[in-house]
Amino acid sequence: MTEPHGLEPVATFCGNCDCGCPQLFVDPQAPAERRVVLTDDFGQRVQMSADQFSSLIDDAKEGRLDGVALA
Repeated sequence: MTEPHGLEPVATFCGNCDCGCPQLFVDPQAPAERRVVLTDDFGQRVQMSADQFSSLIDDAKEGRLDGVALA
């Protein structure tokens, strides 16, 4: 998948195909409340602050998101 203009890649989720896997980016040009960018393989994107992303990571580490992975 081509990187959206100006975004710094952080991680690719899947990466075992060429179908446009979900990706995590940092947009250094964006306002702080929209700096972290998640894209999906359908062309959609979610923007959030570093604090919001940190909260998501904390929830994942504590197992609060495990049920989503099993759905």
